Amino acid sequence: MQKETLRKQMLKLRRALPPEEVQRRSQRIADMFFEQFPLQAGQTVHVFLPILKNNEVNTWLIIQRLRQQHPAVRVVVPITDVLQNTLTHHHLTHEAVLIENAWGIPEPQNAQHVQAQEVDMVLLPLLAFDKSGHRVGYGKGFYDRFLADCRPDVLKIGLSLEPPVEQIADPNPFDVQLNAVVMPDQVWRNSAT
Repeated sequence: MQKETLRKQMLKLRRALPPEEVQRRSQRIADMFFEQFPLQAGQTVHVFLPILKNNEVNTWLIIQRLRQQHPAVRVVVPITDVLQNTLTHHHLTHEAVLIENAWGIPEPQNAQHVQAQEVDMVLLPLLAFDKSGHRVGYGKGFYDRFLADCRPDVLKIGLSLEPPVEQIADPNPFDVQLNAVVMPDQVWRNSAT
């Protein structure tokens, strides 16, 4: 299926989900993440902050658990630069002041900048993914540019409310394949990465 068709289809499907179902699936994704991906003190985990009105995976459940159970893991979140079509990365502390950007994404305004090369694991938003590890996001390429700046060994984990599609027909040569995707009932792993 073509990305644009898949994007429209998945947005429609996501919008139809009741908020309590999104929350239930988000909780299961958080549980599955902590069961399947051991964390170590000193690691840096990059987590997207959800646009809750768009029924995105509620990553606050993961962030809260990281803070409580893994305080020695540094949590980093993105700030979107819409002029450059890039992301910058910032340490999310309890003191961070969050302000929603034009797209409704909360962003920290007073947080320490972190280089992409410092990130050990990235939790990625997506609308859909296929069995080869390609993802469909909102179509701006922010995360592909960010991942290109990360270390080659960075662990790229998508968070998905839905299971994979068989194949995305038109992956871009700049698309970065995922290592794994956490879903409510299972974890898909890419044997090619």
